Order: sequence, then structure tokens, then C-alpha cells
Amino acid sequence: MIDRRQILLAGAATLAAPSLARAQAVSWDLSTVWPDANFHTVNANRFAAEVKAATNGAVNITVKGGGQLGFKGPEHLRAVRDGLVPIADVLNIQQIGDEPVLGAEGVPFLVGSIDELRIYHKYIRPVFEATVMRNNQKNLYMVPWPTQYLHLNKKADTLAGLAGVKVRCPDRGAQDMVNALGLTGVVIPWGETIPALASGAVQGVSTSAVSGVDGKFWEFLKFIYPTNHVWSCQMVNVNLDTWNKLTPAQRTAIEGVAKKLEPEFWASSIKADADSLARLKQGGMEVVDIPAPMMADMRQKTASAVQDFVKRVPAAKPAIDAYLAEVKRA
Repeated sequence: MIDRRQILLAGAATLAAPSLARAQAVSWDLSTVWPDANFHTVNANRFAAEVKAATNGAVNITVKGGGQLGFKGPEHLRAVRDGLVPIADVLNIQQIGDEPVLGAEGVPFLVGSIDELRIYHKYIRPVFEATVMRNNQKNLYMVPWPTQYLHLNKKADTLAGLAGVKVRCPDRGAQDMVNALGLTGVVIPWGETIPALASGAVQGVSTSAVSGVDGKFWEFLKFIYPTNHVWSCQMVNVNLDTWNKLTPAQRTAIEGVAKKLEPEFWASSIKADADSLARLKQGGMEVVDIPAPMMADMRQKTASAVQDFVKRVPAAKPAIDAYLAEVKRA
């Protein structure tokens, strides 16, 4: 027969089991500057939900949108590196002060479409992944922003007609491009962009239609120029020390979720562009049909950008050369 002591010990073990499970569970706050309605934040929330399911509740990610953890976009690589946040949605082109190679998608007119971007990623993504690994973090998934536009308050059919217009840029690469076109680029983090528009400090923004909707650009600007000039990606990176505390099974499960969802997230980027452009037009903005001579002028004025970038960032050269060879522009 089982004595009273054995019964009590068994009962205590049963009561302790849920507590032990809770103690083993981890909770991460994922930092992002983008608001809750932005498709990148929506993607992050879906990723969080599927990670929780795949790890049986052992890894719980809470997405903190709108910069509520206090970090600006250009600070995210360092914040994850130093363990100030366990995981973040990092805009690659904003990190070039720390890692210039992360600006390799922002070379003007290097990549002309989402299909070309897929080809470019075959070569440049391993470089990005090694770069963030060197910064004590692991990339889980990477999703491009939709095509880029110049959102301006002035309509013109030549670059001369836009000379001197002050344009907010997300990084130095975009600033250099805008300056080369004869406009005036000003690097401003996203969180400071709307106040800059409201105050008149800038009269335009270089960004996607998605961000244009986030910022309700129709309240400040009138015209959309579909220049498709640069690309950039959000990289969801996790601190390596945090990552290594997980069990091998948990890490495998999370990698599986990321691999499964990333193609769907790329598709959501394409859809977000079309939906957002329609919303901007609904708000009263006009898409400018850029004349062929004006576009040719843009390309001519930025033709040296690839060579200039490779000279500054030689680590990107092998990937860029391989990409250009595959798209037959070597």
C-alpha cells in the first residue's frame, strides 16, 4: 500500500509542475518604430503568435509598436547587440553608421523591381546575416519595404523644376541620391518626420506609400513620384545571448516559423504597396507620370552610385558583381 507520505509527495509534484513550466517560459518584447497598423508590425504580431504556438507557449513575444520602448530606428542594431532589447525589427539602411554594408540595398537604381530584389538577395543576404551575427544577433526573417517614391508638395516635369526642395531621407545613401538629383536631402528618423513636415522644415519625403499612409501625407503633400529608386528591408533580429538560452528544440521551432512565414510576408509587402497607393490617392494625392527624359536624367545623375558605394564598402562588391552578372548588367 502507498503510505501517506508518498501521497503527499506525489501531490506536491503535481502542483509544482505548472509552476515549473511557467518558470521555463521566456517573454521577449519586440521593439519596432512602426505603428500597429503598419504591415511590418502586423507581420511581427503574426510571427509572435505562431512562435508561441510552435513552442507550446514557452516563448512569448510581445510586439511593442510605435517606438514605445523608446528606441529610434537607427538605434535598433545597437540596442539588440547590447541586450537592451531581446529582439527588434531593424531597418537595415538606418544602421550604416555602425555597419555600412547594410546600406547595400539603398544604392540608387541598382534594383529595379521586386523580382530583381529576389535575385540580389541570393548574394547580399548572406552578407547581411554575417554582419548582424558579428553584432551579437541572429536574423530570423527579412522583409522588404515596397517600392519607394518621392512624396512632394511640388509638381514638375523636369528635375530643374524641383531644385532645392528639401526632402526627408531615411539614411545617408538616400540623402546622397536626393542631393545628386538637385534636391536637398535631410536625414530624419521616421519618428521626427511628421513634425518636420508640419513645421515646413521639409517639403517632401523619400519613402514608401505604406509609410505615406502611416504619416497621412495627404495632410501635408500633394504629389507622388514613382521613382522606384532604392530598396530596404526590415530585419527581425534576436540577441544572440538571448537566443542561446533557448533549447535546441525551441530554436528549431522558431526558425521553422520564420522560414514558413517569410514568403507570405514578402507577398504582403507587394499588396501593401498597392493598397497604400490607392489610399494616398483617395486622400487627394496625385501620382505623377514621370516623363521619360526626366527619369533618364535621374538615372544619369546617379550613374556613379554603384561604383561609389563599392569603393566605400568593398565588402559588398562580390555580391553586387554577382547580382549584376545575373541580371545582365555587369
